[in-house]
Amino acid sequence: MSIDRKALVRRHTVVDAGRPLTVGNGEFAFTADATGLQTFAPLGTQAQWGWHTMPNPKGHEPADACTDYDGVPYPDLYPATEAGGWLHVNPHRLHLGRIGLDVPEGAALGRSAQTLDLWTGLLSSSFELDGLPYEVETVCHPERDLLAVRVSGAAGIRIAFPYASDGWHTTADWDRPERHTTTHTVSGSRCDFTRVLDADRYHVAAEWAGAARLSAPGGHVYLLRGQDLELVVGFAREPVGALPSFTQVRTAAAAHWERFWSEGGAVSFEGSTDPRAPELERRVVLSQYLTAVNCAGSTPPQETGLVVNSWSGKFHLEMHWWHAAHFVLWGRPELLERSLPWYRSILPQARETAARQGFRGARWPKQVGPEGRESPSEIGAFIVWQQPHLIYFAELLRRARPEALADYQDLVFETAEFMASFAAGGHLGPPLVPAQESYYESRRTVRDPTFELAYWWWGLETAQRWRGLLGLDPEPEWARVMDGLARPLVRDGVYAAIGVEPYTIRTDHPSMVGALGFVPPTPLIDPEIMRATLHDVLAAWDLESTWGWDYPLLALCAARLGEPETAVDALLLETPKNTYLPDGHNQQWPGLLPLYLPGNGGLLAAVAHLAATRCFPEGWRVQAEGVAAMP
Repeated sequence: MSIDRKALVRRHTVVDAGRPLTVGNGEFAFTADATGLQTFAPLGTQAQWGWHTMPNPKGHEPADACTDYDGVPYPDLYPATEAGGWLHVNPHRLHLGRIGLDVPEGAALGRSAQTLDLWTGLLSSSFELDGLPYEVETVCHPERDLLAVRVSGAAGIRIAFPYASDGWHTTADWDRPERHTTTHTVSGSRCDFTRVLDADRYHVAAEWAGAARLSAPGGHVYLLRGQDLELVVGFAREPVGALPSFTQVRTAAAAHWERFWSEGGAVSFEGSTDPRAPELERRVVLSQYLTAVNCAGSTPPQETGLVVNSWSGKFHLEMHWWHAAHFVLWGRPELLERSLPWYRSILPQARETAARQGFRGARWPKQVGPEGRESPSEIGAFIVWQQPHLIYFAELLRRARPEALADYQDLVFETAEFMASFAAGGHLGPPLVPAQESYYESRRTVRDPTFELAYWWWGLETAQRWRGLLGLDPEPEWARVMDGLARPLVRDGVYAAIGVEPYTIRTDHPSMVGALGFVPPTPLIDPEIMRATLHDVLAAWDLESTWGWDYPLLALCAARLGEPETAVDALLLETPKNTYLPDGHNQQWPGLLPLYLPGNGGLLAAVAHLAATRCFPEGWRVQAEGVAAMP
């Protein structure tokens, strides 16, 4: 019997979450407070194209933030130098505009109820302000950077534009009105705004239905007052064209989300006797929504998506797998594929980086903005486990769409060429920082991390296999490197994290377990030694120091080893960073990092693999449609 998709999704309608909620489409998102707007909370309106760069009067360049490591320059002078600081925080994501109710200072929010209907993408909010009732509906267009709002009753809507912020979390600086300009033109029931922040420019258009009056009291603030307001606001780099009505946006969103839930993969745990099943199902459904809204755009997402800024809004390419690989496993390969042309756009910089450091091929950056320049960091500049990701993405897509073989062969081969060059001596590093970043202070001596060695072998073997599928001869240098690659170090019967002292620090990511699980089986990894390693981690690791994607990492390792009980237990470990809030977000640090989308995406990858391979223990009734196992 097929899964009742609508019933599955509607079981997890978000009701009175007590947290900000987001509507969006992968390219654009608007996060609202209990009023359905941004009335009280300093929340964000973001788009994938919405970036800002502060002036650079001293002309800081990447070379100014580099240190020489045995003749190879690495951009690691952050936070040590002014140049490194400027290059680290620029560019940064931008708050495009705050849209909220215009209420008196000190207004009190009374009785409230709020629902996010995942099946239609509609956020409905009912509340009282100073004893007056309000009803607000909020929805995002599925294909345009456009928000639509309906406010019932007499209301005023406040539209305000901030300067950008290079700080953590916030995307807006409201205290520097002199640093930016907002000009506007009103024509009937429409107002067009032009925004200029230093050298950056974008456009906003607002159109309303019903009797309303727009005023501009100043300070980048605009007030729209009327009765039963319907407001549509569009954002773009270029002037905004004709806008649809609120009803048209709501209808388009409903059709989009029904199609999203109906056509992709689905997993239901209804009827399971394990009491944890409803919670895992909730996490799965909400994670599908959140990653579609935040992680399915034309560039890789930041770890907090389009909700708030983290690391100045930069995206971390080693996290891109956790954000988006699951889309292919859930039958939505196009959502991953949207972001892959960006890699080709920065291919010249990636080649230049490799050549400057004495390597062949293309070396992909770690922490980066849309322009493709590496952000200086004493950690990020030395991380390498993002390199095979592009081969993994391409292989996933090839399995889903055979034409991907021709589409991505250039990126696969450029990546493999760097990997072979980097490991030409049979070792990885130094200098190097592994996925378990605890070793960053030892980056001049770190060598041969277990996870990276296995991933390196698999990436080169997969690229070699692609050559065969394309009718090309094997690449001899790749084969030589694979044959000569160091084997992971085993100490006391388990895999060490790295191949040199201090061998294993038991905090942060237990990355060695990723060498079998995240990475498919390879000749480098003995399953029984990995089994001992997995159980050693579960018994003796500082699990409170782990991160949201570590639990899927552990679950995938257990699944590859044929241990379904361990896999599900790992996925549902009760630790602070495996908390999934009422809105579905995977919280890491309350306040500083209130959401962490790699956790959501990792959960989806693990559940797809477990469901597709029937790796659930007794007590679980699993119905799965349209999900695939990992390679």
